[in-house]
Order: sequence, then structure tokens, then C-alpha cells
Amino acid sequence: MNCMINSNKFGFLSLGLIGGSIALAIKQINKNIQIVAYARRQSTLDEALATGAIDIGTTEINELFSDCNMIFLCGPVSVNNQFLKQLKPFLSDKTIITDVGSVKGSIHQTVSQLGLDHQFIGGHPMAGSEKTGFANATSILLENAYYILTPTKTVSKEAVAAYHSLVKKMGAIPMILNSQEHDYVTAAISHVPHLVAAALANLVHDHDFAEGTMKMIAAGGFKDITRIASSSPDMWESICMSNTENIANLLDDYIHSLQSISTAVRTKKVGFTHDLFAASKEYRDSFSDLPRGPIDKVFACYVDIPDEAGAIASLATLLAKADISIKNIGIIHNRDFEEGVLRIEFYNQNSLKEAITLLKNLHYSIYQRK
Repeated sequence: MNCMINSNKFGFLSLGLIGGSIALAIKQINKNIQIVAYARRQSTLDEALATGAIDIGTTEINELFSDCNMIFLCGPVSVNNQFLKQLKPFLSDKTIITDVGSVKGSIHQTVSQLGLDHQFIGGHPMAGSEKTGFANATSILLENAYYILTPTKTVSKEAVAAYHSLVKKMGAIPMILNSQEHDYVTAAISHVPHLVAAALANLVHDHDFAEGTMKMIAAGGFKDITRIASSSPDMWESICMSNTENIANLLDDYIHSLQSISTAVRTKKVGFTHDLFAASKEYRDSFSDLPRGPIDKVFACYVDIPDEAGAIASLATLLAKADISIKNIGIIHNRDFEEGVLRIEFYNQNSLKEAITLLKNLHYSIYQRK
């Protein structure tokens, strides 16, 4: 990044899941890069220092950031706007600033108000997890994930090219959009789905029997579709208050769609639901399995096992002997879609494929959801 004053120093404001993962990924690319980070809690900084993700930690935003070639703002959307105001007195004119927020309109507006357009490139790594905090950060979180860049009109092409190159080195897939395009796209594929998942989880909660029967037997499709409802309430409050117009407009369209479905079901309109599922299946089946989106992909399969003592332990031992790590394992208490009773989740696609091949060769019955 020859347009910057010190190619070996990066700054981070906040070290949660995404910020911590980017810091770890940068360190993996080049251990000689110095990273200085701000966090509200000293315990977070101590943890980051202990893992080697950062070199300097501070609980104050000060001159430690004045000679960084690039600074990542990694807090919630509204917090990042405040970070910018606090940073400005210490910023070099040659420092490139970016963020990792999933809403871009607000941060671009603040950048413009502060006269920082010439040194800002919005960033949004479209990867994540229901888990939060630096403790869950990993250097491979961004691999095969789209990473959207939203440069201002006045930032240098050299800076954009350098950021683009860094994203690729971290294993992500860079894409350039303007801030308006970004916010509309993410409202449709991330923000609205998270609200829908939360509403569906609460629908079942509100209609469950006193003894919790629905919760007890919830599995399969319901757990899959509501998984993202476990995301951070603070983060999603900030997103919904920032990308309001896009989210509200798309929600209105979705509500209209649900009303049409409700009417068709209530009146027993023959063919409506068949066409609905046929169209959705064709579109959903066309999605690529390669890049990860903003809703993290789950690498899981379902296995029929005999109802006998030691069956789960035997299967786990087989996978362990083949050096295949299991992320999670659990018994499914119903036969939704006729799938197996044991759900096994893996850390990546390769482990899933290796496990399926191994278990099929040993005559286990394996099922997958698309």
C-alpha cells in the first residue's frame, strides 16, 4: 500500500468476532505487521495479546493510531460513527479508514460530514456466526466469504486496489458496490431474513402449550430456519435503526406475499402452493455452495444409527481415527423429511465430504439438507 505512511501498522477499534478474525487473518498473512487495537475492556485486549492477534492494546482512542496505514472500525454501526469522530484529531491524512458494518449509508454520511471521503473505503465481510466476541474469532472465518467494498468517489484507486488485494489474501472474495446498492442487497438477503427468523421463533414461543411441547419437538427444518434468530440483539437493533427504509420496504413486500399465501391456503386454491414451492426450489437449488454469504453455512449431515449402547461413541471414534474433527453432534428426536436420528456438524466442507464418504463406505445411511 504505497499510498500510506507505514505499510506495517494496522489499527483496530473494537475486537469482536469480525474484528478479531480480520486481525488474526492479517497476522497469518504477515507476522511482521504491527497491530494496535482499542477495546473497552482490558480483558479483551489481554486475550488478544495472548493469542498474538495484536501487538499493542489500549482502552483509549489516542495518538497510537496516528501512524497506521489502515484502521478498521469494528463496532456496531452507530458506534463506528462515534469512533470516526473520536479518531479524527489523531488521523494522518494518509491513513485509509474502513469499517466492517453491514449497513453502509450511515457511515458514508458521517465520513462525508467529517470531510474524510478521500480516505474511506467501506467494508463488509459477509461472514459470521451466532457466537460473538473475540473468544470466537478465527483466522479462517473469512475464507470463501464475499467481502463487499464500498469506496467513496474520491478515495484513490491505488488504495482500493490494495484493499482488494488484502481481502483476497485473507481468503475472501472481494466485490465492489456503492453504498446504496450494498444496503439494498443486504436488507434482502440478510437483514429481513434475520427478522423473519426472530419472528418465527417468537411465533412458536407465543403459541406453544404450557408444558412446552412445541419447543420439545422442534427440530429439522424449524431449527434450521430459526438458527439465525440467536444472533446478537444489540447488533441487530443497530442494523434495523440504520437501514430502516430498505428493511421496511422489503418487509412490506414479504408481508404482502404471506398474505397472498394465507388467502390461497384458507380458500384451498389448488396449485398455488405447488407453484410456490416449485419456483422457490428452482431458485434455491441454483445457489452456489462455494462462497459463503452473510448467513453462515452449516456443514452437517444426518446419520441413521442402531438404537444400542455405544453406537454414537463408535461413530465418533471412526471419524476421529480418520482425523475428521466434529464441531457438534446431537440426537434428532423426530424423523423430519425421513432423515437420520444423529446430526453431525463439521467445521468445513472438506470434512463433511470426507465424513460422508467414510460413513457410506461403512454402510451407514447418510442424509443431507440442501
